[in-house]
Amino acid sequence: MLYAEVENMKYIAHRDEAGREQLLIEHLRNTAARCKYFAAVFQAGQWGEIAGLYHDIGKYSDGFIKRINENGSKVDHSTAGAIEVKNKYQGISLPLTFCIAGHHGGLPNLGTQIAVAGDGTLNGRLKKKLQDDLDYRSYASEVTMDLKPPEMPVRNVFKDQFYSGAFFIRMLFSCLVDADFLDTEAFCATDKAENRGRFADIPELTNLLLQYLAGFKSGGSPINSKRQQILQECKQQAESTPGLFSLTVPTGGGKTLSSLAFALLHAKKYGQKRVIYVIPYTSIIEQTADIFRNILGKDNVIEHHMNVNYDGSNDEDIIKQKYKLAAENWDAPVIVTTNVQFFESLYGNKTSKCRKLHNIANSVVVFDEAQMLPNDYLLPCVRAIAELVQYYKVTAVLCTATQPSLNKIFPRQLAINEICSDPQDLYDFFKRVEFKELILPDEVTLAAKLNQHDQVLCITNSKKEAQIIFDQLEGEAGISVFHLSTFMCPVHRREVLKKIRGCLFKGKPCKVVTTSLIEAGVDVDFPVVYRELAGLDSIIQAAGRCNREGKNKLENSKVFIYSLTEPAYGKLPTFVRQQVEITQAILKDHKDVASVAAIKDYFDRLHFFKGYNLDVEAILDKSNSGQFPFREIAEKFVLIKEDTRTVFVPFDASSEKIAALLRNGIRTRELLRQMAQYAVQVYEYQYQKMLALGQLECVDNNICILLDREIYDSDKGLILNMEEGQSIFCLLYTSDAADDRI
Repeated sequence: MLYAEVENMKYIAHRDEAGREQLLIEHLRNTAARCKYFAAVFQAGQWGEIAGLYHDIGKYSDGFIKRINENGSKVDHSTAGAIEVKNKYQGISLPLTFCIAGHHGGLPNLGTQIAVAGDGTLNGRLKKKLQDDLDYRSYASEVTMDLKPPEMPVRNVFKDQFYSGAFFIRMLFSCLVDADFLDTEAFCATDKAENRGRFADIPELTNLLLQYLAGFKSGGSPINSKRQQILQECKQQAESTPGLFSLTVPTGGGKTLSSLAFALLHAKKYGQKRVIYVIPYTSIIEQTADIFRNILGKDNVIEHHMNVNYDGSNDEDIIKQKYKLAAENWDAPVIVTTNVQFFESLYGNKTSKCRKLHNIANSVVVFDEAQMLPNDYLLPCVRAIAELVQYYKVTAVLCTATQPSLNKIFPRQLAINEICSDPQDLYDFFKRVEFKELILPDEVTLAAKLNQHDQVLCITNSKKEAQIIFDQLEGEAGISVFHLSTFMCPVHRREVLKKIRGCLFKGKPCKVVTTSLIEAGVDVDFPVVYRELAGLDSIIQAAGRCNREGKNKLENSKVFIYSLTEPAYGKLPTFVRQQVEITQAILKDHKDVASVAAIKDYFDRLHFFKGYNLDVEAILDKSNSGQFPFREIAEKFVLIKEDTRTVFVPFDASSEKIAALLRNGIRTRELLRQMAQYAVQVYEYQYQKMLALGQLECVDNNICILLDREIYDSDKGLILNMEEGQSIFCLLYTSDAADDRI
């Protein structure tokens, strides 16, 4: 018998607005059962049961009784359970003490053995003396202490055990936090609980996909036949034993549907609960999620990123409420999210980030555009993927046209299995462009080259350079000239893209100067593309915007890789120059720079020269130190660290209404989501200069409204007078799509 039966239960865990009371022992039992169920997925059910049973025993104290009955002061009710499990399970209690102590405030740092009582570290909290109003010892009247010590999960693949131990603690923490939230919600917020879940399962979704695919006729054009071949290989390989896979498919090969077929069929065969798509940019997420919803039903696909808005009007939108709840803990069958959400959660310490982690276990995780895994954090990202695959029943798929050559980084015991039998053959088949190097003196000469084409796309490395070249193209009669960059707010960019697609569809003259943001899954098709010399993966992504549909002959579809000997924007910063120099070497050493061999060579060289910078914050060293600095790691593992400020641009009538609400102090989540569609990110020095010139109205510490409409151009967006200098250009060359990755 695990729990004592008590005749007169008087201890209360929660009281709802109607005055109903949930007994504390009931909450502990329910949480223990849920937590055990969640943790059993990775063979840690007994750990989960103990964590759930003891997590709230601090509520047996007089202090908490005064809190719930008399609205008394808040009390620490988390440390008590941590102290008890430490005393009960000496030698193996660390995961339990971390999870219980942190189940409200987040996982703390371990701290030192000489930590001062109550200093915020785990060791400090375990030294606290819980007496008087915090005396919780009466818990023994309801909770017995006869749960057997749990067995430690086996973690033998890596030489060290600390990284795996820390990962296990986060996963167990996730189980406890979600179990606690769900039981509290079931009692205190029954309307939410009723809207949670009730999704189709993986077998149902697999049938929906197969029905959809059955509508495609076999044969037809050579391209459709090749796409069918790729799809069939994905279906066949779905029978393979769970593990680590790559799917190398060139642009136009139908990798979105093929990867979904692999994921669902594989999940169905091996009883995995969900499919998670991890994608670098929200622009790709939105179109991918739309495809999935069209096939699988809108109720079964959850987007989770900064731009999605699941707030209904006055909470009346039940569907949006369901989506919002699923985004909290990822309990839906198909999740589409960003690299930032996925990896920052895996290295997070807060309850809001970690709550979803246990639902990653026993899933198929597809990393779309895998070459975009963040280089500065590549080693910890790869290590996290390896941990999930080896110990948490995850099947991972690295899906891209430009595989980032990660075999050498994954542990030897974890081989990457390619789903397609001959990636080079696929590349040869889908080859639709020819690459040509072009060295020009300056922007004026480049503009003259662009003017020779009726339809042409020019992609630059910086926002300022895009504006300079655009100015050279203005004023040509009968020709539409467009500019795109993140100096334009998202609503503005969408309007311009709609015009661009309209020109292309009608065959009208169309010249576009843009930054790399157009490489992030934006479907446009130009006969000619000019791409400023950059990393090889960026160049190949740019080539995907040339002859995309294969309508033109190969020899007539050119991608010019250009560089300027006397550019107006100055020298490249070091981190960009390294990628450029490696690409230059690849151009010399490989006849076909987009071949599988050239791509592998590029990434091998890039990873070699970056060395320790593949883990710029030494996350793995901190994880392997045995000091378990959870809070410190969470603070350091931030994929986007740009020193930027948000400027709200009153661009149209809708944005004027939003500005009025912001000025009146309204700050709902829905309003802030709407505001993001009219936001432009500027660097701190730019922000300070705009403030000094009276161009901004700051309505609070975080939100500024653009007052000077003269500096927001209808073609180019925000116009900032930037001074020359290396420090300026280091900022300019950071990813133009950074605000599209959260």
